[in-house]
Amino acid sequence: MTINLDLLIKAYASGIFPMADARDDPDTFWVEPKTRAILPLDNFQMSRSLRKTIRSDRFRVSSDSAFAEVIKICATEAADRKETWINAEIEEAFNNLHQLGHAHSVECWLRDKETGEENLVGGLYGLAIGGAFCGESMFSRASDASKVALAWLVARLKVGGFSLLDCQFMTDHLASLGAIEISQEAYLDELRKVRGYAPSSDSAIRSPIKSAGALFGEGDGLAAGAGLGAGAAGAAVSGTVAFGALDTLLARLDEDVRGAVGLTASSEGSSSPGKLIAQLLTQTS
Repeated sequence: MTINLDLLIKAYASGIFPMADARDDPDTFWVEPKTRAILPLDNFQMSRSLRKTIRSDRFRVSSDSAFAEVIKICATEAADRKETWINAEIEEAFNNLHQLGHAHSVECWLRDKETGEENLVGGLYGLAIGGAFCGESMFSRASDASKVALAWLVARLKVGGFSLLDCQFMTDHLASLGAIEISQEAYLDELRKVRGYAPSSDSAIRSPIKSAGALFGEGDGLAAGAGLGAGAAGAAVSGTVAFGALDTLLARLDEDVRGAVGLTASSEGSSSPGKLIAQLLTQTS
């Protein structure tokens, strides 16, 4: 069975997301939690040690360069994650959404000192709906790798004009980085405020159900954005929000660009990706 991508987008636009009980569970069900974790983009908590790690450029951080590998690792059991909610259906659906430009990843790479090869040691992925980014899962195979990936995501969302970062469920790890918990009703209110939001009118997904049943179809139901609301499909071309805006900024690390976004070279020293990210995270709107 294949998840209908059009329906999947509508579910997220209604504050609902899919999960499975286990990696090998063939059934996927909808979840609408009573409380929701979000990370206010101007409230990212960056410890002194994390700031130092980010500024040092210890990790090379990329975006959308290894999406399939990131979600595959997130779906794999690990020492700190005995069970995973990402089954084959969900993995396939998000890989398809990524190819259509709606799902994104952030990757952290570390070079092996002996072989000189770069290894993927941390990352995260999620879905963009207009000015909201629905974070799905992240992983870490090196100290601070997932924290650095999240820091870069927050900076990317700030530069790209996003206003909401959904983290789904609260964890101690997320709370330490500035995430807060709000009611589902308050979350839906925040979701409606974001630019490019296209609320769903499909009442069939208003209640979470255990069985995928009639909600899933054999076909994707979506081709290069067809079937999406104007906000979800058109945000990337309307100029309202842009997940790739940070890439443009990083490609132009010069004084003119720094001045345009209110940055000063003197406060961060010489230009580097990590130093720019660290300064972006200390700015408030």
